[in-house]
Amino acid sequence: MLNELYQEIILDHYRHPRGRGELEPPKITQEGFNPSCGDEVILDLRIENGRISDIRFHGRGCSISQASASMLTEAVKGKTLAEAREIIHQVLALVKGESEGDPETLGDIVALAGVRNFPVRVKCATLAWHTLEEALNQ
Repeated sequence: MLNELYQEIILDHYRHPRGRGELEPPKITQEGFNPSCGDEVILDLRIENGRISDIRFHGRGCSISQASASMLTEAVKGKTLAEAREIIHQVLALVKGESEGDPETLGDIVALAGVRNFPVRVKCATLAWHTLEEALNQ
């Protein structure tokens, strides 16, 4: 039953993505690409006063990569850079099976935990998160 709920959450974020679109300059743009399957995520973000004041994504790919990007935009918008990095760390640990993840902290993102059972799909689920990490390291 939990797997069904997780599948519904992922499908909802895929069908009704949050944060889809592009930001007008000035912005930071970071592209992520998964050559294994062709998934592409482009993140546009604006950082003001040490916080991610706005973030959008666009690109194409499977339901998992696009749903994960949707979840990412909800999770990090308004967060400090340190808070965003901590969320990235928690999500990567969750998807890789190193942590169960805290539903209070991660919200819908815990639905990605099921991906750890399908190693080929881990890259799909983590693409947006690695892309954000690269953007924050600029």
